Amino acid sequence: MSSDESQNAPAASERRDAVREKALQVKAQQSRQRAIRTAAFATAVVAVVAVAAVVVTWAVSSSASKPLLNPDNVTDDGFVVNAVTGIALAGDEPAPDGTVEGTETPVATPEAEPTPEATPTEQPAVDIRVYVDYLSAGSRDFQLSNVQQLSQWVSEDAATLTYYPVAMLTAKSNGTKYSLRAASAAACVATHSPDSFFAFNDALLREQPAVDSDGLTDSELAALAIASGSASPKVVRACIEDQAFASWAKTATDRALDGLPDTDGVALTGTPMVLVNGTPYVGALDDPQEFAQFVLTIASDAYYEESPTPSPTPTP
Repeated sequence: MSSDESQNAPAASERRDAVREKALQVKAQQSRQRAIRTAAFATAVVAVVAVAAVVVTWAVSSSASKPLLNPDNVTDDGFVVNAVTGIALAGDEPAPDGTVEGTETPVATPEAEPTPEATPTEQPAVDIRVYVDYLSAGSRDFQLSNVQQLSQWVSEDAATLTYYPVAMLTAKSNGTKYSLRAASAAACVATHSPDSFFAFNDALLREQPAVDSDGLTDSELAALAIASGSASPKVVRACIEDQAFASWAKTATDRALDGLPDTDGVALTGTPMVLVNGTPYVGALDDPQEFAQFVLTIASDAYYEESPTPSPTPTP
């Protein structure tokens, strides 16, 4: 019996060792699997973070590498009108009362007695500045009512005329930002086709969409610019459809809201804002005679300030 016990004892011990070895192998395998899963998860997280970092870096670097475009032919965020050609001015014969359709200002006829006019040395040109939002109904009223006499004053060197496109009604076009896009389009024309800027400015206001509508598309704005006589139509179209000066229009608007240059603390509060020699016009926007009288008064004040002892006014 002692021999049987001696034979069974190693067998039981071997079985225990085998079970223990198997348990150790299973535990080691489980540890390896956990380590693999942990490493895979960590690798995935690192990959996601790396991809996100690359995307953010690319976006930031692209934004930083693309400079803010500023339009050409601009002074203090405004565009001086150098040419008034291409405007749909009244071309009909004067009516018997001496007026032309679209304006109540009398137009001199050949038979009319000449009216004395001051020479540039006697009365300097008045400075007229118009801050315009192309979605503003008031801006449209002022332009349509005064375009004829404005163009006449510019062509006769009686006034300098500068338009300042701003975007105060950007949120009033169903999310299309029409006000901002139109201001950018105006800057495109002023940059690449300055002689047609006055005509395009007028067309934008004549074709003004309704507030809270989508407004014109960029393609339609480009077509309107080309129809207004823009030179280099391909360049103008690309500039408008790329909204090349949208960022500039926004910053120009912000600057105007902070304060207007060459004024005594005047800031933009609404559109249109019309300044004559730095003095805001507060009369009727759709009354050209009232505006003409305001301009005449400002010009006379400037003349007498510069000429303490003026010569007598010539008579017809």
